[in-house]
Amino acid sequence: FQICFLLFAVLYIVSYFIITRYKRKADEQEDEDAIVNRISLFLSTFTLAVSAGAVLLLPFSIISNEILLSFPQNYYIQWLNGSLIHGLWNLASLFSNLCLFVLMPFAFFFLESEGFAGLKKGIRARILETLVMLILLALLILGIVWVASALIDNDAASMESLYDLWEFYLPYLYSCISLMGCLLLLLCTPVGLSRMFTVMGQLLVKPTILEDLDEQMYIITLEEEAIQRKLNGVSSTVEYQTVELERELEKVKSKKTNLERRKKASAWERNLVYPAVMILLLIQTSFSVLLVALNILYLLVDETAMPKGSGGPGIGNASLSTFGFVGAALEIILIFYLMVSSVVGFYSLRFFENFTPRKDDTTMTKIIGNCVSILVLSSALPVMSRTLGITRFDLLGDFGRFNWLGNFYIVLSYNLLFAIMTTLCLVRKFTSAVREELLKALGLDKLHLSNNPRDSETKPSANGHQKTL
Repeated sequence: FQICFLLFAVLYIVSYFIITRYKRKADEQEDEDAIVNRISLFLSTFTLAVSAGAVLLLPFSIISNEILLSFPQNYYIQWLNGSLIHGLWNLASLFSNLCLFVLMPFAFFFLESEGFAGLKKGIRARILETLVMLILLALLILGIVWVASALIDNDAASMESLYDLWEFYLPYLYSCISLMGCLLLLLCTPVGLSRMFTVMGQLLVKPTILEDLDEQMYIITLEEEAIQRKLNGVSSTVEYQTVELERELEKVKSKKTNLERRKKASAWERNLVYPAVMILLLIQTSFSVLLVALNILYLLVDETAMPKGSGGPGIGNASLSTFGFVGAALEIILIFYLMVSSVVGFYSLRFFENFTPRKDDTTMTKIIGNCVSILVLSSALPVMSRTLGITRFDLLGDFGRFNWLGNFYIVLSYNLLFAIMTTLCLVRKFTSAVREELLKALGLDKLHLSNNPRDSETKPSANGHQKTL
C-alpha cells in the first residue's frame, strides 16, 4: 500500500504542475467560482495522474518481470512480486472506471451548474444539481447499454447478467469504452507516427543545404525594420491596421529567432543530430510495422497468438520476450513511442485542433475534456499493445476481461488496418516532404511543381533569384 501511495503521489504532483501550466489564470476571481474551479482542478489532476499510471503500468510490469527473472533471490527486490503487480492493475482499472464514469462527469456538471431555480444559490445548490445530472446520466448510459446488449446478444443469460452491476455491467461498459479508445488509437497513431518527423524537425536544427543564412538574416532584419517604421507611422485611431502590422511583426520576429538559432547551432548539431534522430524515428516506426506484420502471421497460424489465447506463465516465471532483457527494453521503448505518437496524432487531427491546450490560456472545461481524452487513450494503450503483438504480456485485472479480445476477426482486422494505415501515412509523408525539400533547395518551388497546396504559400528564395541546376 505504501509503494502504491508513493507512486501515485509522485504522479499527482507532476500532473498538478502540468495542468497549472496550461490553466487560465483569469478563472480564479469570485469566491464561489474559485472553490468550484479548485475542486474541478483537483479532480482533473487526479484523472491525469491515473492516466499516467495506466501508461506506465505495462512497462513497469514488463521490466519487473525481467528483474525478478534476473535476481530471483535478491533481498532488496522482495517487495516486487506478483501480488503487487496484480494489485496495481486492479487499482488502475478501478480508478479508470471511477474517473471516467464519476469524477469527470461530476467535475464538468459541477463547473457548469448554477443551482435549481427557486433554491438559494451556493455550493450546496450546485452540488445538488450536479448529483441530479449524474443520476440522469447514469440512467441514460444504463439504458443505452441495455439496448445495445439486447441488439448484439439477445440471450436471457446475458440480459440477466446486467443486473450484476459490479461483476458484469461495469466491466462490460468499460470494455465498450476501451474498444472506442482502441479505435481512436487506430486513427491517431498512424497519423502521429508520420507527424513525429515534422514535430522533431521543428524542435531540431535542420542541415543547411544550398542556403545562405547570413543573407536571409539580412533580409529578415530589413523586413522587421520596415514593419516597425510602418507601425510607428500609423495613427492610433486606425486600429485594424495596427493589429495587422503587429501580427506581421510577430511573424517576422519568430522567423528571425529561428534563423538566429540555426546560425548559432554547431556543425555537428546540424549535420549529425538531425539525421540521426530522423533515422531513429524511421527505424522505430518500421520496426513497429514489422512486429504488426509478424503478429498477423502468428494470428493466422497459431491460436495462442490471440490476446485471450493463453493465461500466461505468471510474473517472474518466464521472459515475455524472445530476446530476454534486450527485447523487453525494446518493447518498452516502442510502447512509449506509440503513446507519444498517439497523443501527437490526436492533436493533429482537424476535429481536435481547437482542443489543443495553450499555456496559461486553457479553460477548465477544455482541461476536463483533455483529461478524459488522455484517460481513454492511456487506458486503451495496454490493450492496443497486446492486440498488435508489441508485447506478449497478458493483461491482468479488468484490463483482460474484454470480450472483444477473443474475437478473431476483430483482432485480425485491427492489425491489418493498423499496418495499412501506418504504411500509407509514412509513404505519403516521405514522398511529399522529400519533394518539397528538394524543390525548395533547388529554388524550383516558385514553379508550383508540387500538388501540395502549401507550395502556393512559399515565399521567394533568400537572394530573390531563381536557382537552377
